[in-house]
Amino acid sequence: MNVAVLPLLGLWLGLLEAEGRCFFNRTQEHCVCYSLSQESLSRIIQCLPASVVEFWGGELKTYVDFPIRNLDPSAIDMLGSLVIRKIIFGDLLVPEVLLARVLRFFSYTRVQELVFESCIFDGRGNWGEMASRNLPILSLHFHNVTSAPLTGREQDFSSLSSWLETLQELAVTGSHVTSLPCGIGRVFRALRSLDMAQNSLGDESLMPAFCKGAFPQLQVLSLQRNNLTSYHGVCRTVQLLHELQHLDLSQNQLMADLSSSCQWPVSLRIFNLSNTGLDEVPTPLPPSLEVLDMSCNHLRAVDISLSSLKKLFLSQNMLQAVPSIRNYPMLDTLHLDNNSIRELPWDEVKLLRQLRDVAVADNPYNCSCSGAGGVQALAGMGHLGQGWPQDYMCHSPPRYQGRLVKDVPVSVLQCNSAAVIAPVCIALALLGVAGA
Repeated sequence: MNVAVLPLLGLWLGLLEAEGRCFFNRTQEHCVCYSLSQESLSRIIQCLPASVVEFWGGELKTYVDFPIRNLDPSAIDMLGSLVIRKIIFGDLLVPEVLLARVLRFFSYTRVQELVFESCIFDGRGNWGEMASRNLPILSLHFHNVTSAPLTGREQDFSSLSSWLETLQELAVTGSHVTSLPCGIGRVFRALRSLDMAQNSLGDESLMPAFCKGAFPQLQVLSLQRNNLTSYHGVCRTVQLLHELQHLDLSQNQLMADLSSSCQWPVSLRIFNLSNTGLDEVPTPLPPSLEVLDMSCNHLRAVDISLSSLKKLFLSQNMLQAVPSIRNYPMLDTLHLDNNSIRELPWDEVKLLRQLRDVAVADNPYNCSCSGAGGVQALAGMGHLGQGWPQDYMCHSPPRYQGRLVKDVPVSVLQCNSAAVIAPVCIALALLGVAGA
């Protein structure tokens, strides 16, 4: 170990004011440190064989004036030999000027993921030192952080462009973000995944974020739990994201404007509209959807046709009937838990048997006939999986109320008379022909 590098490692790895300890799990190659001091550098050394390192607690203001000099070749070789791939900083007060000065040393490492959890970024740093410098970090996560607003900081992001142009994953969650300027999005040329969940983005502030040229390679976008209200407004906002495949709008209170129209990206395959307060399926839907999640809404009926749909999640709605499976020729998964479905018609049961994953638990089944017979038929084919039989209960008639559906005696003649009458008719017809 190069002794001259120890102070740099201490600063880089987040040394704090109070003396602390590190705990290294050799099996998992995971090391967690708490409140380390400059006097306890030897404790940090035990984390160097780890692939994941966490640092929790304290503030870094005392290191703002720490002398940082260029590294000699031996120090660069040492940093390049570290196996650390992910670093997590938590509960820290981070002077941004210090972060700007130290971050450039990551270019000598192989760290690919950087996480800031419950941190406060204080002041404003000089990011000019990062101009034209590349970093190996491909994934950057901020959760519950406080910093200066993003608006007006386009020049800072421009100084970081050599790195940000190669970043693949970015998450800024639970951090009260109210806007995302257009110019910032244009810097992230290679970004594949953007998670902006649990922020304060509204309909008007969202539109500039995805302007022409912003996030050209974006495939996964999460806008979960923001302040979005317009279904068609979001549609118009993301229509320039031509590579978008997965969109999460869950936990926003959305409304569909029947007088509006828009066109979703044709690349969109996975769409999450769960827990959005919708009382009907909005239109238009992305034409090439393969996965649609509309669980936890107020839907009373689902009457749509999507020829490419493979998975449909409709749990915790107000549906009284099973959607027609004929509208989804590619469907292999259907979840209808916690609705108001009383029975499974036999014609639908035949189609449901073609699916690999069916869930219809916690519905108020009428067990006098197909409410029990249809469910038992599906269970007999092994399609119901988890939840069967304990989550399938009879609500009526009174003699079966509270009983498990599996325990209800079902007469084939009573519940599916066609299954008996048709063969009898055929047999009689054959006898008649033979007699003639």
